[in-house]
Amino acid sequence: MTVQILPERFKTEDQRALVADLGAVLERAPLFVPRMPRSGKPFSVRMTNCGPLGWVSDIDGYRYQPHHPETGAPWPEIPQRLLDLWHEVAGVPVGPEACLVNLYGPGTKLGLHQDRDERTFEAPVVSVSLGDTAVFRIGGTTRKAATRSMRLASGDVIVFGGDDRLAYHGIDRILSGSSSLLPEGGRINLTLRRVTPF
Repeated sequence: MTVQILPERFKTEDQRALVADLGAVLERAPLFVPRMPRSGKPFSVRMTNCGPLGWVSDIDGYRYQPHHPETGAPWPEIPQRLLDLWHEVAGVPVGPEACLVNLYGPGTKLGLHQDRDERTFEAPVVSVSLGDTAVFRIGGTTRKAATRSMRLASGDVIVFGGDDRLAYHGIDRILSGSSSLLPEGGRINLTLRRVTPF
């Protein structure tokens, strides 16, 4: 498996249902602002997690942990709709252990990076876009590799695994007002991940 794009994998009705699912997640695991290791500089995105493990970043570093960094409560369960997606597209015999929920507001970007804080890279990263369209950039497994950009609209799913599991990727910009799914605008990105070996 390399990079697989599934345009409009979630139709409008299913997107609305997913937003409702996320509302229940946010009640139990409110959004927080991650911070860069060492410097403590805040990220431009707000985030939370669901699943047995959640990704956090603070002055002590990047890591996965079983509880919310501010409330101390365990992360809520991953919504069934997302588990069904994983089992349909991931191609591995085990489920995801983490679902990162990132909220991008107007003007928010995310620089090129690798998802490499997991203890295994056998499973792909499965990413779901909801809300405003994002200009997504993906390259190779080295920072100097050529990159290409594409638009990810609401309901689109992208899967990257195999040789591209550690591809550098990021968000160049959010096209504000391109979707009416989220009442306050912006984009939600959900990334399903396997953290431990299987």
